[in-house]
Amino acid sequence: MPEAPVRVVVADDQQVVREGLVALLGLIDGIEVVGSAGNGAEALELVAAGPVDVVLMDLRMPVLDGVQATARIAAQYPDVAVLVLTTYADDESIALALRAGARGYLTKDAGRVEIGAALRATAAGQSTFDAEVSRKLIAGLASTPAPRNDGLTARESEVLKLIARGLSNPEIAELLFIGEATVKTHINNTFAKIGARHRAEAFRYAYQHGLAKP
Repeated sequence: MPEAPVRVVVADDQQVVREGLVALLGLIDGIEVVGSAGNGAEALELVAAGPVDVVLMDLRMPVLDGVQATARIAAQYPDVAVLVLTTYADDESIALALRAGARGYLTKDAGRVEIGAALRATAAGQSTFDAEVSRKLIAGLASTPAPRNDGLTARESEVLKLIARGLSNPEIAELLFIGEATVKTHINNTFAKIGARHRAEAFRYAYQHGLAKP
């Protein structure tokens, strides 16, 4: 039985870019565009109407910008992932988007294959960043590891390291020779202890506290 397609909403205020993305995603197997929005408010309406798996979100938009829309989606629709696709890769834009709850961050230099892979990964609960964004995250977080007082067990620390490497739950289970249900339990406990809501925040925590290396 074929896997269900990843249902995507495209949010970008530039009509030509928005229409181009819709056309581009229509050529990718396993991706289904279920709506397009010209601002964050319209994106929220489409998510509310559902079902939606991922919002491909621009940051700079009128009415409601991408950061605000991401924060509302993360709070109201936690099962819907936000993957940022923007022109901007400055530290402030990256930080604002990730703090709002974005699970991935790409720039508009990304090609069809990269965007398709990022959408699938994000829908599956993984965090995905393009090379430039990853470099900035690592440079900003890994230079001086922060002290830890999180109470993580050795196994939870190990799972967190694997999350930071981008591994999915099944991959972690296979590598550690444990069941997926056990992996989910470790992840839930880990996220509760470090205050992470999703894998993007866990990624940052791991690098910030020296649990992962560039």
